[in-house]
Amino acid sequence: MAKRKPWWIELPVMAAVGLAIALLIKTCLFQVFSIPSGSMENTLKVGDRVAVDKLSPLFGWEPEAGDKIVFRDPGGWLPPEPERGAFAKGLSFVGLLPPAGDEYLVKRVIATGGHTVACAGTTLTVDGHAVAEPYLHPGDDSCAGLDFGPVTVPAGYVWVEGDHRSDSADSRYHRDGAAGGAVPVADVVGPVRAVVWPLF
Repeated sequence: MAKRKPWWIELPVMAAVGLAIALLIKTCLFQVFSIPSGSMENTLKVGDRVAVDKLSPLFGWEPEAGDKIVFRDPGGWLPPEPERGAFAKGLSFVGLLPPAGDEYLVKRVIATGGHTVACAGTTLTVDGHAVAEPYLHPGDDSCAGLDFGPVTVPAGYVWVEGDHRSDSADSRYHRDGAAGGAVPVADVVGPVRAVVWPLF
């Protein structure tokens, strides 16, 4: 029977193996993101940690209406991120926080490339058909007082909105941009698969 190595040798080896596994998961499988605002309540709450599937996009997955996705700020959607401390930078490095200097948002896909979205009164429509939205924050309706459209989503883009419609600066508020408020699919990290914290 082989003699067990001293703990001061085993501990750094175990830490290195754990770090390598965390980096592999972050790079190829899942990455954890923190929900910073109430724009997706009550589906996702402030402080929730969500696991985003980074593997599916490598095998041809594309966003569909109803998907909850994390995407990079297309430009001007978020204020500048404050400087992070060393501990937060370490968590970012292993994938337990989003990368420092990169700003991400989480929203729900409402329409994809080629579809036309509009909102009037309390009714959201895609290609002229009313969309049922049982996930909306209690007290909100689909338009939350903001009529718009019709807007045709360009190919390779998605139209996104928050579930807390009255507290979400989403595609509706960026219609003066080059893509009329739509987000490039190339900026999508992946779909939200699960809330990993809190556990209950």
